[in-house]
Amino acid sequence: MVVAVTKVLRYLLLVTVNQQRVSRKRTYLMCSPERFAVEYAINPWMDVTTPVDRDLAVKQWDRLRETLVGLGHDVHLLTPEPGLPDMVYAANGAFMVDGSVYGARFKHEQRAAEAAAHHAFYEAQGLRFIAPSETNEGEGDFAYVPEAHGGLILAGHGFRTEVPAHAEAQEALGRPVVSLRLIDPRFYHLDVALAAIDDSNVVYFPGAFSAASQRVLTQLFPDAVLADDEDAMAFGLNLVSDGANVVLNSEATRLAGKLKAAGYHPVPVELGELKKGGGSVKCCIAELRH
Repeated sequence: MVVAVTKVLRYLLLVTVNQQRVSRKRTYLMCSPERFAVEYAINPWMDVTTPVDRDLAVKQWDRLRETLVGLGHDVHLLTPEPGLPDMVYAANGAFMVDGSVYGARFKHEQRAAEAAAHHAFYEAQGLRFIAPSETNEGEGDFAYVPEAHGGLILAGHGFRTEVPAHAEAQEALGRPVVSLRLIDPRFYHLDVALAAIDDSNVVYFPGAFSAASQRVLTQLFPDAVLADDEDAMAFGLNLVSDGANVVLNSEATRLAGKLKAAGYHPVPVELGELKKGGGSVKCCIAELRH
């Protein structure tokens, strides 16, 4: 009887929490894919023999931007530069917390010049910018969960960002950093394996992480939404959330159902052309946390 009552109480608590999902206005940075192309292969998703429909990529990206604006968020734009076809993946250029910006230093030479474009943008905004000494790829490998354990930065490593960058980010931003090791090259960035869905919780695919990192995530986020391989392969984890509305790839229908069951409002968008470069919703969006 006690067990049954306890289960009922936990269910009622979950329902109450689900009914109280609250969106918070966000400020984002995006960069048009008008120069997007797959001219080299630096992740398992990129295939230089598969043509890209740039006009369709722009149309899909425009729809994503309009979706964010329609949800009440502000979107700033970064000007795409010639010779940098991956600039559309604006999340990779820096990582910003409380108005301080830790800059990116890309692993691959093909993307190195993107860092300067992001640096110029943040300096023009009058923000405190910390130039990196260590290799890191911005929000590609950093996620911020402000109300989890007093405020945590989750940081991925294994394919792009180097472990010393985690310590550098902690010193630059004054927030504790939790290192998580990625082990599957398909999920080469943290943001294709994990995302914050509100200010205290995350969704992630356990199989993308080492066994030790999985144990850490279980301890830190016992109520996390868990994705499966199908969700992850559909780039479902590469999402953005305002705490209530979750914008995610339209192919991730299973994950959309899981998020809805947890009390969130899934907002699917089609980004098939940009997926050809190894990115989806989150890759296209940097959050400006003032």
